[in-house]
Amino acid sequence: MRFAAMMGIVMFLAMANTPALADIFLYIDKEGVMHFSNAPTHTRYRVYMKEDSSAPARVVKSTKPDTDKYDHLIAESCRLHGVDFALVKAVIRAESCFDPYAISSKGAEGLMQLMPETSKRLNVANAFDPHENIRGGVKYLKYLLGRFNYDLKLSLAAYNAGETTVAQVNGIPNYRETKNYVAEVLRYYQAYKKKSSTSKVATR
Repeated sequence: MRFAAMMGIVMFLAMANTPALADIFLYIDKEGVMHFSNAPTHTRYRVYMKEDSSAPARVVKSTKPDTDKYDHLIAESCRLHGVDFALVKAVIRAESCFDPYAISSKGAEGLMQLMPETSKRLNVANAFDPHENIRGGVKYLKYLLGRFNYDLKLSLAAYNAGETTVAQVNGIPNYRETKNYVAEVLRYYQAYKKKSSTSKVATR
């Protein structure tokens, strides 16, 4: 366990033994770092210790994300901009795993991981608002598809590495992250298309 996590546990256990008790919440980020708070700022925190107990509460383990939660917002923006629903859903899964509060180490935000400058360009005032983020992300993806003549691999590479970089090399940049990203999105894309086709057959 990391030193920071150990210190966090010590600090909050000490707090729990003081008269001014409060529920203690725990959040474990993508790097495995444990964050404790008595005033959680987002929904990823889970109760670690209850106010009226000195024993840790049962920590809720991470469950599979609700992958259908934002389908209505995705469908709305896809209809507006003429982008494949399954493709957008695949991008969201690869970018944030459907976490509207996700922030990358580079500063990308929200479901579709929009960089602050991209959000500004797309008139997205709050990148952590699912509706705004998806609307902006779909609009940007549509733009990239048009710029790269609907070459899906190049468009996805541009979404990850930046359109200027892809244009300069006239192909997928030789970045492991970008290559893995394109492959990951395409894999999810095929899975969502297959699921959609199966659902249509089942409802007939």
